[in-house]
Amino acid sequence: MKHFLIIATAVLTLGSCGIYNNYKRPDVDAEGLVRSPESLTDTLAISDTASIGSTPWRTMFTDPQLQQHIETALANNPDLLNATLNVKMIEAQLLSAKLAFLPQIGISPQGVLTSIDGGSAVKTYSLPIQAGWSVDLFGNILSLKRGAQKQLIMMRDYEMMARSQIICGVANMYYTLLMMDRQMEILDEMEGLMKQTWDMMALQKQYGRTRSTSVQSAEANYLNIKAQAIDMRRQIREVENSLSLLLGQQAQTIARGKLADQNLPETMAVGVPLAMLANRPDVHAAEMDLAYCFHNVQNARSKFYPSITISGSAAYQNPGQWLLNAVAGLTQPIFQNGRLIAGLKVAKAQQEQAFNTWQAAVYKAGAEVSNALVAYNAYNERAALNDRQVEVLRQSVADTKSLYQSSGASYLEVIGAQSSLLNAEITKVSDQFYKMQAVVSLYSALGGGKE
Repeated sequence: MKHFLIIATAVLTLGSCGIYNNYKRPDVDAEGLVRSPESLTDTLAISDTASIGSTPWRTMFTDPQLQQHIETALANNPDLLNATLNVKMIEAQLLSAKLAFLPQIGISPQGVLTSIDGGSAVKTYSLPIQAGWSVDLFGNILSLKRGAQKQLIMMRDYEMMARSQIICGVANMYYTLLMMDRQMEILDEMEGLMKQTWDMMALQKQYGRTRSTSVQSAEANYLNIKAQAIDMRRQIREVENSLSLLLGQQAQTIARGKLADQNLPETMAVGVPLAMLANRPDVHAAEMDLAYCFHNVQNARSKFYPSITISGSAAYQNPGQWLLNAVAGLTQPIFQNGRLIAGLKVAKAQQEQAFNTWQAAVYKAGAEVSNALVAYNAYNERAALNDRQVEVLRQSVADTKSLYQSSGASYLEVIGAQSSLLNAEITKVSDQFYKMQAVVSLYSALGGGKE
């Protein structure tokens, strides 16, 4: 058996070159990955290596109540809990793949009691021990182990991706509630203003200074504001219910702060493209799937080579005798009905598909970062315009009411000025939220969500 193994190893290893290849990252197109929101060259000139995606979420989101909600979601969200369980299952599979290198050992004690023609019983017993070992000369077991390692990394990436989505989802819903709270305050303030206008016009009508149509228009405007307030309360309740589900708890009131008290980073550092690829869990998971498919190809190739097994047995049996046996076997596949060739072709095609998926994930990451940057810049530019517009319309409402009392303006001008002010204030709050949402989206697009 010893000579057999030496000869088999020397001859067959000559054909095994290339079976033990390690995965190397192939070239991926990452040039011009992020579009500039301002530059005419259309490509973002990135000079910094830092990225807000590397910022811990507690540093990113400083509102104490928001932090508490995020911690609750990370502890209770069923999607994240299931992702963690998937990681544990892959860890168990990896352990099994590692143990495949060890011999298989079994023991099966036996005892026999024999009597012939009613004579004295004869007792015999044996204690056989059997062992078998597959010699992994051509990387079959090694490829399976490496593939399982890549699967484990991929599952951890999916867990991180779920974690990032939950953190950013909680933040977005929380900021949505803050925006709607502020819009509710604006509607309440405008309701009081509309009521004053209605009362003023009713008084003017008593003195014969205006017609009934102006009073009716003012009342209709007032009722419209009240209807909007009812609808806003409904929407707030629905967002609270959705956020409660994300937190992994029954629908309930969400404790929260004020929109004006929020503080998010003003510097939008995105980092270099390769660093962005490393931070994005979905992009990294796509690459690990490519590595897994690479090792599947290696495994498919190894099936063309012989398999060598060594097995032995030892049995102790009465009266004090040992029976020893050792066997070495070599199996060379010759004709397998095309299954081995088909398996290799399928593995290669799956590897190409995995590369295409990885490249698409890279492009998707760049597009999401570009969208977040252009959204942030756009709403940041609109902020100063919104402030000035609200200021002008507030003065317009005051001036129009004064003119109306002195018969210098019609009731339609008063109502129109108030409606314009309401729309401008609602838009201003919405733009503040969209700017915050753009920061959260950029944080998510850069793989944010770390401890």
